Amino acid sequence: MSTPVATGIAAMLAGTAESRAALVARYPAQFRADVKARAAAIGFVVILVALFFGGFALLDISWVRVVGGMGRLGEFVELMLPPSFGATARLLAWLHSLAETLAIAFLGTLLAATLALPFGFLAARNVIPSWAMRFVTRRFLDSVRSIDTLIWALIWINVVGLGPFAGILAIMTSDFGAFGKLFSEAIEAADGKAVEGVRSTGGHAMHGVRFGLVPQVLPVMASQVLYFFESNTRSATIIGIVGAGGIGTHLYEQIKVLDWQAVSFLVLMVLVTVTLIDQISSRLRFAVIGRAHGSH
Repeated sequence: MSTPVATGIAAMLAGTAESRAALVARYPAQFRADVKARAAAIGFVVILVALFFGGFALLDISWVRVVGGMGRLGEFVELMLPPSFGATARLLAWLHSLAETLAIAFLGTLLAATLALPFGFLAARNVIPSWAMRFVTRRFLDSVRSIDTLIWALIWINVVGLGPFAGILAIMTSDFGAFGKLFSEAIEAADGKAVEGVRSTGGHAMHGVRFGLVPQVLPVMASQVLYFFESNTRSATIIGIVGAGGIGTHLYEQIKVLDWQAVSFLVLMVLVTVTLIDQISSRLRFAVIGRAHGSH
């Protein structure tokens, strides 16, 4: 014997089925399966899988070697435990180099953002009406950005010599192109009504940029700079391996002498530092963005 609840549910389902049938009958094109779209999606997935395995075959990468390498990786992890720094004097030297790495990342990021700011405005179409000027600026930024930080480090080492100054210049040059592109995109995405409001009160073009665009894009730019500082802490470690100063120099030395416990301790130091910077920069980014939204 059916209960009132069951009867109600059955009636509701029947009504839903009837409503769907009526909709299908009324709008058959909308409910018809799109064979072309499904075939295109399946073909795209097949192409990706073929490219993946084709890349492994082209590079002559053996799955047997991959599996064997995972076992070898486990042996290295075992050699790295427990992390050890040895003598206290060596720990103090490593802490000094870690502080040097942070200084390289900070100064390189700050210099890159400062130099890229005017180029960001020159590359923005809502600031510079000249197509030729924007084209030249953007291609220049692309050229600088296309060279990796490690390559810039090798170049600057040959120019100014070994040490942290080469590391600062490497990060500055590499991030200069990236900041120029990101800043220009942020400027182009800004609301033009604020600029129109400034111009309508009698202000000229520079007044529109200063009081209409800059207050909008400055929080976004600050957030990007904070993120790059966090990322450049890792980059400063890598370029230290080639002689650009910082903790990377000690890391390379310990790898050469196969002191894996010291290597793991250095990696742990970098990991903790990057984690702390990530936490601090995340809070600062949210504070900057939240303050900007609150001001609106």
